[in-house]
Formats: sequence, C-alpha cells, structure tokens
Amino acid sequence: MNLFSLSLRNIRHRLFLSFLTVCAIGATVAFIVLFSLFRDSVEQGAEKGYGPFDLVIGAQGSETQLVLNTFYHIGAPTGNIPASVLDQARSDSGVDKAYAMTTGDNYNGFPVVGIDPEYFLTRYGDRSLKAGALYAKTGEAVVGSHVAQTLGLHVGDTFTGAHGLVEEGEHHSAEEEAESHAGEEEGEAEEHSHEGFLYTVTGILPTLNTPDDRAVFTTVDYAWAVHELQGEDREITAVLVKPSTLLGAHNLKQTLDGNGGVQAAYTSKAVSDVVNAIDQGSRLVEILAGLCVLLAAITILLSLIAAAGERTKDAGLLRLLGKPKSYVWMTLISEGMILTLTGLASGFLAGHLAALLFREVLFAKAGVRIDPYLWNADHAWIATGTIAIGLLASLIPAFRMYRLHPLALFKS
Repeated sequence: MNLFSLSLRNIRHRLFLSFLTVCAIGATVAFIVLFSLFRDSVEQGAEKGYGPFDLVIGAQGSETQLVLNTFYHIGAPTGNIPASVLDQARSDSGVDKAYAMTTGDNYNGFPVVGIDPEYFLTRYGDRSLKAGALYAKTGEAVVGSHVAQTLGLHVGDTFTGAHGLVEEGEHHSAEEEAESHAGEEEGEAEEHSHEGFLYTVTGILPTLNTPDDRAVFTTVDYAWAVHELQGEDREITAVLVKPSTLLGAHNLKQTLDGNGGVQAAYTSKAVSDVVNAIDQGSRLVEILAGLCVLLAAITILLSLIAAAGERTKDAGLLRLLGKPKSYVWMTLISEGMILTLTGLASGFLAGHLAALLFREVLFAKAGVRIDPYLWNADHAWIATGTIAIGLLASLIPAFRMYRLHPLALFKS
C-alpha cells in the first residue's frame, strides 16, 4: 500500500473527526475569502461610484452625506440650493461639464433622480440602452437595470412616485413624530400631488455595475412639476462638476464653498473618508479572522495527535517490518496535508458561493456589488498561509512518533 492510499484509509477510519477538521479549515478559509472579496468590491465600487465628477456642489452640511446621496443614492440630501448655482458653475472657465440634480422622491424605495440625460454620455460614454430611449420631456423616465429587474418594469409602463427617501419600517424620534403630526395636512397635499403626476418608462439602462443601476432617472424639473413650483422656489439638490483641470476644481471650490449656504466638496476626499472608516472596521474583522485561523490550526493539531495516539501500535509494526522512520513520519504529514488541502478547496468554493448569494443583497442596500468570480492576490496568500499552518500542525505529532524507538512504539 502506497503512502497516499494509507493516509486515505486512516482518514476514512476516523471519518467524523476528519470531517470536523475539514469543516473547521473550510469555514475559516471561506470567511477570509468572503471578507477579501467584500473589501475589494467596496474599494472598486467607491472608485467607480462618482465617475469623472471630481467636485460636487450642494447645501451646507456633511460632505460625506452630500457625496453618498449624490453618487451612491444612500441617505437623504443635505438640502437644496438655488438653481442659479448651476449657471455659476457652467460659466466658470475651469469647468468642463456641470449637471444639476434633483432628488427627494422615490418609487417603491428606489430613489427618483432628476438629471440632464447628457449625464449618461459624459459618465458612461456612448453606450446603448438595454431597451427604449432616454427621456426627453417632463414625465418620462429611464430606470436602472436593477430597478427594472426587481420591479418587473418595461418600456411603456407607468407609475407614480412618493415623497421622501425614508424606507418603511424606520423609527423616528419623538420630535420627528411631533413635526410629522404638525405637518400632516401638508403631507396629505404632497401625497395627492405625487399621485397626480404620472411617469412613463421610456428606457431601461444597461447594467452599469454602479449605484445608478438602482435608481430611476428623469428630467431635472420633475420636482418643480410635481409641486407646481415657480420662479425662485425652483431649487436643485446638487451640481455634479467635471472640471477641465484640477486647478479649475480648486478655484471653483474656493469661489462657492461657504457662500449663501452652499458647499463644494471634493468627491474623492469624501469617498476616501468613507473607505478609511470601513478599513478601521475591517481591522476588527481581521482580528476575528486571526482567531479563526488559530482555532483551525488547533483543530488540525488535535486531530493528528488523536490519530497518532490511535496508530502508535500500527506505526511500531511498520517500523519492525523494516519501514524507515521517514515513512512513518510522512504518513502523518500526508494525512494532515490531505485534510488541509481538502478544507482549503472547500473553503474557496464556499467563500465564492457565499459572495454569489450575498451580492444582490449588498447591492440593494449599498450599491456595491461583490464580484464572486474575482481572484486576487489575497487568494495566493490565503492558500500559502493555510498550507503552512496545516504543515506546521502536522509536524508536531509526526515528529513525536519519529523520535520513538520501534519497540517502544509497539509496546505502547
């Protein structure tokens, strides 16, 4: 019987303990793989989230909130700004493109975003729609691929929006509840105005793999039409700026930031702050991953120590029959490596399968889609580390049996 066959027989003899060892290794590897894919997807999604728009102008408040709402469609806007800010941005010599955005409504939980249709050409280039055409007049809308798939929308369908971006089931403070009751009549009037404004789907966007997949887009003036606003009452939520140069972005920020309740924020800086905050949280996850690795190593060690104890007499008999010390030594090493490699393979498979199952949930909540088919440099480190730990855990009981005399092994 060759070494590999003997190791497999020994594993089958202790099938339950071997299964637990493989499960421990596989669960640890799957956890680390899933964490690695999530971290890479967040970083890539953050970089792709704002496209060429390095500057965003909005109402004063949190820069992070402004950027997340404008580009990632997360949370509420910081407020509204005068529509004249768009003209001021476009007249600046350092600006290549500038687009006004209006938000504040939703359709079945998906944000309704008003923006010039030229935005899609500037950000995504000349890409064909999945179906239909872009909107051209008030009341027409195109929907992101995720929205269309989730709600079953097609070109020609009609729908009505609802005011606000707060999802159902969220809790409110006592002060917010009081304000809500105080403005109940106004809310009923707004609801009536939304029910009277009908959107018609003119197109379905292709899959862009950005937060825009989970939004409904229409003309900038949709909010003005819904609420019948005129003149100075017409405000916008934000202005997306693609500067012609970095100096142009800096000059425009200096000009507008802090004037008349307006702020101008560098998009990359706000996104970096969010990613850094996530990295801080990921350190805790890395500590937990390290503990899982330690537990997996202990599991391998205990499994092989138990195996060595059970097969002491077998090892002594092999030595008396003339098998060298190295053969007995390699028996336990090969058994440990078979368990380690099996757990490693199952962990890789389970980690990528979990990413496949969770990617739509994460995308629906945060606009970040995990790529379950991504293989990065972390995979090589995970494989190398797992094999090294498995080998180290195998060496301890193997070395113990290697040092014993054959007669002592047999008598024990």
